[in-house]
Amino acid sequence: MPTYDYRCKDCEHTWEEFQSIKAKPTKKCPECGKRKAERMIGPGAGIIFKGSGFYETDYRSDAYKKDAAADKKKAEPAKTESKSDSKPKSSSES
Repeated sequence: MPTYDYRCKDCEHTWEEFQSIKAKPTKKCPECGKRKAERMIGPGAGIIFKGSGFYETDYRSDAYKKDAAADKKKAEPAKTESKSDSKPKSSSES
């Protein structure tokens, strides 16, 4: 739900109100009680994704993705070499 800025035309009081997009604009000023409040046009805010379905890495640049893939390929041969060096000893060698 967005936060809206309001201003009273009579007493010039300004405030913010957290409302649903479908809610009707507030008309009554909480300061003077007169029904002369108006919703002001604000600069807006950036979209913030919250929840388990959105990750910061979902929207990386193509250059970042290419570098990450290259780093991953470099790391893979080192893993296979270390596995071949550590062979399990058979029971006859003990």
